[in-house]
Amino acid sequence: MALAASIYKALPVWGQHAAVAAFGLYWHWLRFGPGFDRFVSEYKDRESYGPEDWMRYQQQRLRAVLTVAADQVPYYRHTWSRVEKRAARRGCLAELPLLSKEPLRADPWSFTREDRHPLRPHVFHTSGTTGTPIASIWTTREVRNSLALREARSARWAGVSFQTARATFSGRVVEPDPQSTGPFYRFNAVERQVYLSAFHLRPDTAAAYVSALARHRVQWLTGYAVSYYLLGKFMLEQRLSPPPIRAIITTSEKVTPEMRQVMERAFRCKVFEEYSTVENAVFASECHHGKLHVSPDACVLEIVRADGSPCAPGEVGEVVATCLMRDYQPLVRFRLGDLAAWGPEPCGCGSSMPVLAEVAGRLEDVVVGPDGRQMVRFHGIFVGQRTIIEGQVVQERLDRIKVKVVGTPDFCETDTEDIIARVKQRLGPGVQVAVEMVDAIPRTKDGKFRAVVSLVTPAGRRETRAGSALVLGTGEYTAAE
Repeated sequence: MALAASIYKALPVWGQHAAVAAFGLYWHWLRFGPGFDRFVSEYKDRESYGPEDWMRYQQQRLRAVLTVAADQVPYYRHTWSRVEKRAARRGCLAELPLLSKEPLRADPWSFTREDRHPLRPHVFHTSGTTGTPIASIWTTREVRNSLALREARSARWAGVSFQTARATFSGRVVEPDPQSTGPFYRFNAVERQVYLSAFHLRPDTAAAYVSALARHRVQWLTGYAVSYYLLGKFMLEQRLSPPPIRAIITTSEKVTPEMRQVMERAFRCKVFEEYSTVENAVFASECHHGKLHVSPDACVLEIVRADGSPCAPGEVGEVVATCLMRDYQPLVRFRLGDLAAWGPEPCGCGSSMPVLAEVAGRLEDVVVGPDGRQMVRFHGIFVGQRTIIEGQVVQERLDRIKVKVVGTPDFCETDTEDIIARVKQRLGPGVQVAVEMVDAIPRTKDGKFRAVVSLVTPAGRRETRAGSALVLGTGEYTAAE
């Protein structure tokens, strides 16, 4: 991966466009290859299920997944008791222990099935909100199944499709030069997808982003909610008119009412929120009535109190998910680290899929560069850093970043230099970067981990915070980007 990034960085802009398009050929096969259309049709058919239909479906699928976990997955086979294994084979989820992220982070392959040997498993990484990212391991069939779910329950609900022209804000380093004067995007001609750089967005570059959308006739937008909010804010301030956009489907951050209002005014279309994770442990999408529906064929979602008992509707609790659509690396009662509450009543759209009234994630500030560029999900600098146990980014001034690191015994000066280089690539060479080794990352008084903390005053931040003092991060990078 490092070699590919180095080659990409060395290419001229036209060569980078060509490289993205060539990679798009592979992604197009991976996403839309054999099985995709059938998966989409099945998801659409199940939307008519009533509560009893969903209960039967979940019980049948859950028993199959739990039996696989008990019999074929080393981690569960070695850690579950005999009683718990018997409960798993009966499909009794409530009798099984909760799963934290630490074992998965430490040895992701111990969660994969021993009775299956895919020719080429696909490994995706979270952006590492607590330092070392988690490896999520998929089969090709699971990748297509995942995108089919997004096509049927997210894109289609918004009136768009992954097979039409779209633009994406994500954590990819699209433009390697932090001092670039543009263009700030690269084009995947195979899928008509515009990859927008999340690291060059500032008031004086906003017009170039809008121009890219128009040039490639983008029909809809997906990706980081805060990036579209900030672009929309600049567009309103500068009276920039967007090309016709049919919908925005946001990922990775909670959408506040102010963010939604700004995006809908600027882009003149409706915003649809999506809640998911890299592991696909949970999937929820917003319907035209503005309600966030959990897909029961994707997961069994629990919202629990501190004692493990289920929360009542409207009561905020911890999100625990058991994935039903991926069984090569099954995740059982996986603690996502998010808080949520069930909706108190069914949605007016008529769907019997359960509704989430509220989702809250980790606390995360926006990072602002000296030249005004603004970005969220900055903890992505830790991706691929295998010698980091935990990491936290602290913005002390517009031109000074401190990175606190809890490292493994193998952490060395090369890792320090890599962190500094990653920060400068995103914010520019003029930023001072200090890496501080610590024994632990401090938590808030509520025990929450903050991956990114800004100490810059609101004036120095140029009013960049989205709607409130913080952005609440939830989902991560997914294979559908």
